[in-house]
Amino acid sequence: MVVHRRHRIGRASVPPRTPAPRRAVDCGIVSHPSLGLPPPDLTAGFPAAAARLDAARARLAARALEVAFDNDPTLRDRYDELGLRKLLRDAGTLLDRIAVAVASGDPEPLRAFADQVAPIYRRRSVPMDDLINLAEGLRAAAATLLTGPELAPLDAALDTAIEQFRWHRRIAGDARKKNRILQAIYKGA
Repeated sequence: MVVHRRHRIGRASVPPRTPAPRRAVDCGIVSHPSLGLPPPDLTAGFPAAAARLDAARARLAARALEVAFDNDPTLRDRYDELGLRKLLRDAGTLLDRIAVAVASGDPEPLRAFADQVAPIYRRRSVPMDDLINLAEGLRAAAATLLTGPELAPLDAALDTAIEQFRWHRRIAGDARKKNRILQAIYKGA
């Protein structure tokens, strides 16, 4: 016999039905529910080297920016103080992803990061060549802290990130200098 809430039988009434509590989807041990990939194993590569990179992040980021200035002196002219501070912060963020790549021994975290941040740099009007220059500066700065076999995952990760930056440079036309006359025509001046 189905008893609804509004129908009472004698003194007893049916309590209202409470909905089941909503639970968040827990993916457990997989990194992405649709891909089914396991999370990166941060002990598979060189976790001690990654810890050293993370501990010296500020010093390495500053040194990487200095190396980038040495490779391309026009960086100082093209960016104001705020832009240079953002590049310094970005170098620290890249070092975080490099540390994950070195700890796991897999260049994929840095490659995926480089692929995802390209639109952000486009909005900030940062050419991909400057990011390539910054990545090379990070390679030179981090090489002073790492030794022997620890350099292999660093180089592999930076090579894949630079490959992504070059691919995005090709799309946006960063590979060539912009013609001021054509830029004025496109703006309608």
